[in-house]
Order: sequence, then C-alpha cells, then structure tokens
Amino acid sequence: MSVLTRDEAQTRAQIIDVERYTIALDLTTGEETFDSRAAIRFTAHAAGDTFVEIKPATLRSIALDGQPLDPALLDGNRYPLTGLTPGPHELHVDAAMSYSRTGEGMHRFTDPADGETYLYTQLFLEDVQRVFAAFDQPDLKSVFAIDVTAPAGWTVLGNGVAERTGDGRWTIAPTPLISTYLVAVAAGPWHSVTTEHAGLPFGLHCRRSLAPYLDADADEILGITRACFDRYHEKFDEPYPFDSYDQAFVPEFNAGAMENPGLVTFRDEYVFRSAVTDTERQSRAVTIAHEMAHMWFGDLVTLSWWDDIWLNESFAEYMGYQTLTEATLPQAPNSVRAGETLFPDTWVDFGVARKGWGYDADQRPSTHPVAPDPEAVPDTASALLNFDGISYAKGASALRQLVAWLGEKDFLAGINTHFARHKFANATLADFIDNLASATDRDVHAWAEQWLRTTGVDTLTADVHEPTAPTEAGQSWALAVDRAGSRPHRITVSTFDHALNTQAGPGHLAPRDRFALDIPGDVAPLVRPGRRPALVVLNDGDLTYAKIRLDAASWDAALGHLSAIPDALTRAVIWNAARDMVRDGELDPTRYLTAARTHLPYESDLALVQGVLSFAGGQIAARYATPEARPAALATLTSLCRDLIRRTEDGSHPGLRLTAVRHFIDAATQPDTLQSWLTEGTVHGGPELDPELRWRILTRLAALGATDEAAIAAELAADPSATGREGAARCRAALPTPEAKAAAWHAMFGDDTLSNYLFTATAQGFWQPGQDELLAAYVDRFYPDATALAARRGPAIAEAAGRHAFPAYAVDPESLATGTRALKDPALTPALHRKLVDQLDDLRRALTVRTTEH
Repeated sequence: MSVLTRDEAQTRAQIIDVERYTIALDLTTGEETFDSRAAIRFTAHAAGDTFVEIKPATLRSIALDGQPLDPALLDGNRYPLTGLTPGPHELHVDAAMSYSRTGEGMHRFTDPADGETYLYTQLFLEDVQRVFAAFDQPDLKSVFAIDVTAPAGWTVLGNGVAERTGDGRWTIAPTPLISTYLVAVAAGPWHSVTTEHAGLPFGLHCRRSLAPYLDADADEILGITRACFDRYHEKFDEPYPFDSYDQAFVPEFNAGAMENPGLVTFRDEYVFRSAVTDTERQSRAVTIAHEMAHMWFGDLVTLSWWDDIWLNESFAEYMGYQTLTEATLPQAPNSVRAGETLFPDTWVDFGVARKGWGYDADQRPSTHPVAPDPEAVPDTASALLNFDGISYAKGASALRQLVAWLGEKDFLAGINTHFARHKFANATLADFIDNLASATDRDVHAWAEQWLRTTGVDTLTADVHEPTAPTEAGQSWALAVDRAGSRPHRITVSTFDHALNTQAGPGHLAPRDRFALDIPGDVAPLVRPGRRPALVVLNDGDLTYAKIRLDAASWDAALGHLSAIPDALTRAVIWNAARDMVRDGELDPTRYLTAARTHLPYESDLALVQGVLSFAGGQIAARYATPEARPAALATLTSLCRDLIRRTEDGSHPGLRLTAVRHFIDAATQPDTLQSWLTEGTVHGGPELDPELRWRILTRLAALGATDEAAIAAELAADPSATGREGAARCRAALPTPEAKAAAWHAMFGDDTLSNYLFTATAQGFWQPGQDELLAAYVDRFYPDATALAARRGPAIAEAAGRHAFPAYAVDPESLATGTRALKDPALTPALHRKLVDQLDDLRRALTVRTTEH
C-alpha cells in the first residue's frame, strides 16, 4: 500500500476541492466484509490527473461522471483519475470492505459475555480508506452524509444525529465541513443513557454486558461532560459547532479515545467493572475534557498537514487538565459535586503520570521538535511516528509555560482569534503563532522558535550559597541557577525552613516564601534576605518543562522530609527530580527505594503514591536492579505495600488501599498470601476480590509457577467476559513451562487471528523476570518474527509488538547487540523501527544504571 506524501497532498489540494460525500454502508452482508458505496462530488480547478484512495476486499465498480472505469486499474490503495477537466465531477465507488480485528478501519467485535456483535470506525490518519473511497488528507474538508443498513435491533451512531428510517435503515445528519479522518460510525445493540444539555442531545453508549457499570457512573460522566462543555463556552467565543454530543465506549480500542466530532469514541475500560481509585476516575475525566477540547482545536480548526499534529494534541492535552481543574472546583457554577472538589489538582497527576512520558521521549534518539519542520514529516508513515510523549506531554507543558509567560487572558484572546479566522477550515503553526501574537506585545514568534522548533530537555540546577560579603540589611543568602539548554523559563522558586514536627511522619518543613524567576533574564546570583533556607525548590508549581536539580543541602532536606512538604505539586517536582536522577545514573536506585519506603506511608496524594510505586516496581525492580539485587528491591516494595495496607485498615483511604494491594500483588515473590486471598475471595480486611484483582493475582501466581492451566480455565469459566479472555491469555503466557511459552509465541507470531487486545495481553504475560533460562532462546527470535508480523498485520499490531512483546526483561549487552543489529534490517516497517529504537535506547539506559557506581 502506498503512503501519501506531503507533496502529493499539496498537489492534489491545488487540483481539486471536495464538496460532499454520500456514503451507504451495509453491515448485514456477513462476518468478514461489509458493503460500501460512495458518491463523491468534487471540483477540478484545472485539467490534470489525481487519484482516490480505497483499500477494498473487492472493488466491484467505479464510475466517473457516469462513465464506468476499470476496477483492475486499482494500484494498491490508489485508483488513478486521469484526464480530469476543469469543473464539477462525481465519482461513484462500490466495494466490499473487510472488517478489522486490529482496531483500524471498521473494527468488528463479538462480546463473549453474551454473543452480541459491535462495530465501530477508527479512521485516524489514513484508515478511512478501509471503510469507503476518499480523497484522504486533512485539508480536503467536506460534508459527509451517511446512510447505514444494520441488523434489526441495532442502534447506529454517527457524527450527527442518527434517525431510523426503516427496518435496519439509518440516516445520519450531514456533517459540517470536516476532514476525512474524523468521520465516525458505530453500530450494535448499544446500551444508551441519553439526556439533553444546552439544547443539544447528549448520549453515553456501551455494549450491553457493561450496562450496569455505565449506569452506575452515568451521573458522574455526564456531570463532567456538562461542566467541561460549559467551561469551554466560557473560554471560547465560538459555540460548539456540531448538532449533538455522543460518547461511545467501544471494545478493543487502540487509543485512549478519538475526537470524532459529535461521536467521541473511548476504550471501554473507562466503563469500570472493577474497583478503581479516584486518580483513575480523574484520568477518565481528563480524557473526556481532552476530547471535548478537540471539538474546537482539531475538528472546527484542523491541521493542514500532519507535521502540525501537536496543534491538536498539545492543545487538547493542556486544555483537558486545565479545564477539568476549573470545571470541578467547588465554586464553579456547574461544579460536578456541589460544595466539594471532585479532583483537587489534576496537574499533580499530569506531573507524575504524563510529564515523564515527554521527558523520556525527548531524551531518546527518536526525539523530534514539538513542531517539526515540514521536511521531517514527508508522508503519513512518518507522521504516525510523532504521536508520542513529545506531541502530547511536552507540547502541553510548553503551552502551560506559554500561559505562565503570556498570561491566560492574552492566550485565550489569541486562541479565539485563531478559531474565528479558520473555523471549518485548516491552519498551520504559522497561523497559530500569528494569531497568538495579535493578542500581545510579547515576541511569541521568538518564543515558538526556542520552544517548539528545538529538541531535548533543559536542566535547571540550583546553586544556593552564602554571599561572600554580608549585606547592609544583615543576613542573606544567594541563588544562582545554571541552565543546561537554550530555552527561556519563567518559574516559581519556593523556600522552606525546618520547623517543629506537627505531622505524623518524618520531619516538617514550613514554607518561607515564593518568588518568580525568569531564566535567563533575572540577575544571577539573586540575593535574598534572611538565613539560608533548608530547602530551595526550583519550578515549584511545575509550570515549565525542564529537569530540576536541587543543591546538595536541599536534596538532603528533601529526602529526609519529603512527605512533610505541605503542597503535593511541590512534592511531585521533587519526586520527578529523583526519577530523572535515577534514569541519568546520578542517584542510586536503592536510595530512591529507600525514600519511597520512608515517605510513602505518610503520603496523602494518591497520584504521587501511584506514580512512585509504578516507577519503583516497573523500572527499578524490573529493569534497573540486577538479578542479584532484584529480590531485595521486591522485598522493599512488598514491605512498603504491607505498611500501606495496615495504614488503611480503618477504611478511610480505599483508593490508597487498592493501590497498595495491586502493587503488593505485582511485587510478591512468595505465593502464600496471594493464594490465601484468592481462596478466600478477599484481602484480609478488604477489599473483596473483583475480577481485576483476581486476574492480577492469578497472573502473578502463574509467573511464580504457583498455578496451572486448570486454575486459569476455572477462572475464565467464572468470568467469560472480554477482559476475562485477556486475563486468561496473560496468565497462560506467564506460565513458566516450555509448552506455555511455545503456545504463546505461536499465538502472537505464527497465527494472525489474535485481536489487538488479545495479542497485547499475551505479550504482557510472556516476558517475566526470573524466567531467564526459559526465555533466552526467544530474545533472538523476537526481531525476525516481529518484523514479519508488522509487515503482515500493519501499524497497530506493529506498535503492540514493539511495545509489549519486546524482551525488556533481558537487560544485558548481548540483547542490546542483537537488537542493534536488527535495526539494520530493511524489512522493518516505520512503526516497528521507531518502537525498537526507543526500546533499545531504554535498554541501553538500564544497562548504564546497573553498571554506574554511586
């Protein structure tokens, strides 16, 4: 299949405009294919040649202006349209299209819980071609009118209001001008919860087997939706531009969600069937706010080409966190919970759960600017590689820094100008910066060059010292900040003094003062009155994107008193500094674990507990600790989690208790406690084991060799749901037997029937630290097998293979050498190559951490 190049897209946009697609989809023709008929009205500006894209199972007929064309002329995914004359044209295409099992195009899923089938589209970037013929590029916006024939009893959803027009016949209201990748259809026997807000129909939809769980959370989800919708209307001058707002929670979805106008699709893990923490509810709420922001930035105004994808994702990422915080404050007019804060500060969660994603991506060989040069994104295959921590987390961090420097009033004024100038059209980075610049006297163009066109992470290091000569005012101290990097930063500096211990836990640090600092710009060193503080924290409030290094005295104070620092965001900045230092080989991983063991029993912010435990378990114990040191690391984690479980016996912190139980399970080295919990159906003192906890325990027991196929089969019989099937696949792959490993490997790489989710679950179970001898032979096999798989099954499975099936446990020079040689294979697809570059760089870093002496 040919990928679309930027040059081809620009040429086609000069030749044609597209006015309207009239699409008819018949979803009643079988389990393997569906019928797709497209009528495309377009205008040619001049005589010339172009092409239309389609990826059919069978191209039955194609006609231009009533004249039949030869279907055999289809070349891969392109049908040539030659000899176009200036003026209007109409193209008719009739094809059978294949259903997808990989989350691309029209995905088909049959629910094992009740046998019901559900279909939905995911057309992002270039997958509209899997559903109907299209001129598939974002700057050829058009109106889309879609009719759907579906089985009796099904409901059809789309970008506009869908009406039943007969037996199984549905008509979806024509859209305003939108891009091809934003078209959406979902069909099935959905369970729906509907309401109305601001004069528009709002709806929530999920498969029927999840109905009780959606109903339990519907008030919360709709409350967040309404609150964010109203808050965006306070921020933006342009009203919501579509005729309805549906949110469909769909099975086996590859992303967190997709911003289809009027029909946002979410992975249906967001319909919680097991107990979750408040931070997980917050993550769902942020995703709701993120996708809603796209209705304006991405859908109303759309990028012209994929080099500007950050304009969509960075903006929505920033707005999602910021707007959710504002919309759920107790004083907000439409607060989700009157009189209380639902989510105290989403930026703490961003700092510990998202920002590290950006920092990590920005330090790998595959890094790229937030806004790459157009030449760096020459085609759609390269564009797909930029959906990463840079386009999301780093870009959002840059926008947060921009707001801190520019001021929110001017920032929103520029944004509203951007919407007014480009609504229902396309825009570029240059347009965006020009519109921001129109609202301020500041040099936004220079800021953009420094922040958006450069790569890497700046490092800000504090130098706190006594002045060489006393000042006339008396005692004083001085602060200098060394900047390794080139970007300007506006930060807040906070200082703390030792105080009486007024809290449970180690030590207390009392805030002294906070002050703003521009780097470069303010005179350095900056002299401040009073004695030297015990702790000086750069970037308090986490308003910039930079690695932070404390001075030695401050670092000692932080490690000794971290849990007693009053503000959670300050603690997040310090924990992130510790994380970065471990990854950079500047802090012994065992010292990080000691800090976690010391302070997490007293930590009050759940996002911080989850973030620290995830890094400690997922990176330090699993990868940075040598095989000899790993048992001690796991013992530290189990001891810490046991303390957290004891702390929460009174039931006052259910989210903290659930987090501790999960990480205790993951770190367990002996099966006895886990077996006892599984047999009794409960953790002693609670919680009772729900399906998520039962599968989590069984996966760990499988990895330890303390369960068998019979137990897995019995658990699956008790939970025959989709997540039950995934749990069973994960457990079976984790079993430490040659037969189990061979079967799992064949399922992943020898048999292409696994769906995207079942492939991922199998891969997650396969590689287990401690099973080294059993797994050694598969390290070399991974590279040729994954290369062939990616070529056969496409980008989504290539991404899953590179992310989850990579032998991350094998932290040794031989594994690194094998992977480095494999990168030279010309058969590697771009998606898999990019994942392997990142994985091997992480492997190289883990080796460095292991061998660094502290």
